[in-house]
Amino acid sequence: MAKVIMHIDLNAFFATAEEIKDPSLKGKPLVVGGVGRRGIVSTANYAARKYGIRSAMPMYKAKQLYPSLIVRPPDFAYYEQLSTKFFALLRTYSDIQEIVSVDECYMDLTEAVKKVSNVSAYLKDIQLTVLKKLGLKCSIGIGPTKFLAKTASDMKKPLGITILRRRDIRTKLWPLPINKMYGIGKKTAPKLIKVGINTIGDLAKSTDLRVKKILGKFYYTLIEWANGRGSDYVDPLPAPPKSISSSKTFMNDTNNSEEILLRFADLAKEVSDHAKREEHVGLTIQIVIKYDDFSLINRSNTMIEPTNEADVIYREARNLFLNNFDGEMIRLVGITLQNLSSIHDTNVQLSLFDFVATDEQNATKLLIKEINEQLEQPKLILASDLDKKGGKD
Repeated sequence: MAKVIMHIDLNAFFATAEEIKDPSLKGKPLVVGGVGRRGIVSTANYAARKYGIRSAMPMYKAKQLYPSLIVRPPDFAYYEQLSTKFFALLRTYSDIQEIVSVDECYMDLTEAVKKVSNVSAYLKDIQLTVLKKLGLKCSIGIGPTKFLAKTASDMKKPLGITILRRRDIRTKLWPLPINKMYGIGKKTAPKLIKVGINTIGDLAKSTDLRVKKILGKFYYTLIEWANGRGSDYVDPLPAPPKSISSSKTFMNDTNNSEEILLRFADLAKEVSDHAKREEHVGLTIQIVIKYDDFSLINRSNTMIEPTNEADVIYREARNLFLNNFDGEMIRLVGITLQNLSSIHDTNVQLSLFDFVATDEQNATKLLIKEINEQLEQPKLILASDLDKKGGKD
């Protein structure tokens, strides 16, 4: 017997949360995102979307489309509170819940729907209960696999309820444009279209070796999904983070290496602090560089031992940057700590050199502090701190 998998997704979550916090915003074009000149739209409400404003759009472009656009900075603590209430409410319907992001999850309703006479009414009750109790709008998708449920929830927004059965695959799934398929990115879709894969149905029936080359290791998974097959297992255990990252946009494009390295030092500290809070270490350091023309490069290095120390993360990021910097103007830089594991699962949590270096550096810092306290104007700092300050006095 096929399972009944639900994918439920909050509609324009951040923007809706701001409307809940300030009801006077309802019905007005509103976005959540960076308020500065270089801000990016994180979420646009549906009133703003009518003017062509979309997520990931530069804020200045959004304001060109609608000059009176209301912009609110993100309030992540508040969003997390609402998100927690949302998932707790859903667990009253089924405790088999797999949270995949702050505003969406999968649920296994196979046993739950056996107790109801009208499945459509049951789903509508879930949707209306979320709306009445939390003020949040959501779309619901139902299918025998997670992929079909996810696809169904994307078909009607906002406040949509869509059931996608296996018998509907040819009539409802296959006609969809290939760029609407979950798992097909913006860069991949044009490549597929170029070789004649215009719809999900085209992919489902394809035996073209060029398609296999384009999709690489995801080829077989995506072919399975396109034919209505795939995982129906909803994992209620929280997934460990795949990576920890932080990025920052410069106020003005820059090619000043000292300024850029200072930013990398700040990011390394943020990533380190996050990893230590979560009790994780990582083997791979990746940097991202966005140039003034919005093009991106990623560079990474995998170390011998995992780390969550800021100085190690910075050192690796610094080397990656200097080995790839050619003087071009840069808009944004970021650091990601990848290949994570728990510090409790790591056999060698820190190398002997890490302990020695840490002890020696702490002792040195104490000595410097004592000397500086005896001087009218502190003169001494660590060489490593000087490096982080870009060599400035």
